[in-house]
Amino acid sequence: MMQENLEGKRVVIALGGNALGDTPDQQLKLLQEASKNLAAMVKEGINVVVTHGNGPQVGIIDEAFTVASKDPKAQVPFMPLVDCNAMSQGYIGAQLVVALMNEFRAQGIMRSVADVPTHVTVDADDPAFKDYEKPIGAFMDEAEAKAFAKATGCQVREDSGRGWRRVVPSPVPQDIVELEVIRDMVDDGCVTVAAGGGGIPVVMKDGQYQAVDAIVDKDLVSSILAWRMHADMLIILTAVEKVYLNFNQPDQKAIDAMTAAEARTYLAQGQFAPGSMMPKVEACVKFVEAHPGGKALITSLGHAAEGLRGQTGTLITAD
Repeated sequence: MMQENLEGKRVVIALGGNALGDTPDQQLKLLQEASKNLAAMVKEGINVVVTHGNGPQVGIIDEAFTVASKDPKAQVPFMPLVDCNAMSQGYIGAQLVVALMNEFRAQGIMRSVADVPTHVTVDADDPAFKDYEKPIGAFMDEAEAKAFAKATGCQVREDSGRGWRRVVPSPVPQDIVELEVIRDMVDDGCVTVAAGGGGIPVVMKDGQYQAVDAIVDKDLVSSILAWRMHADMLIILTAVEKVYLNFNQPDQKAIDAMTAAEARTYLAQGQFAPGSMMPKVEACVKFVEAHPGGKALITSLGHAAEGLRGQTGTLITAD
């Protein structure tokens, strides 16, 4: 892989929600570590925009409100998923901003940092709204699940023999409502955190935005953000250093680089697991095809700096 000079370039970096721990304390410690890597990139002159996942976090918030709402003594209302989503964006973003500000001070970096709670448009006619497939929240037995569905109007489904769970739609993201705000902030030199957890999904109805209970894939939203901002690179950080063929098999093979066409061939072969590596590769392919001058990289947080220098990770290009 050739070494990449990214000084003065614009890079969208997607942090995975599963890499942020199981509690707010764990999350803060992990974000502090992540901030050291992000600050090092900023110090090298890279204009960084950070997105992040929120899968485990929004599930914890949703479960907490669901449990509390069943206790008549608690007097806690059932909380719509869209509001749980917004809460997760808020507290993850707040922790990340503080961690970055502190790291900037430690490294003598004179840059401002801000979080933008972000809305993402989806199509009201997306087939996902007819077939709820994304499980969230706590496991329940069948009786509990049906009582929960009756009380809240939510949909429930048996999940792989492990019990019943709430299910929600996962529509395809179309665009980012706060795009111009994010772009202006980056143009002014602000290191910006945005599109947390894939954003808060909204549909347009009678000329007005209307929030909907759904989960949007954060990697696809990161791809749209990178494309619409004309970023030079999209970096998706995950648990592994590189993308692999035949992952976890005896003949496992790391991929150093692949074109969008090669990636599509591997996707068609089922090489990448749904809900894991598959959406990350799909997001990278969408970005480089929409913005042929751009490049995408998949690697782990610990290898991000090396990946930026072209020393590791999996690089994806249009051709």
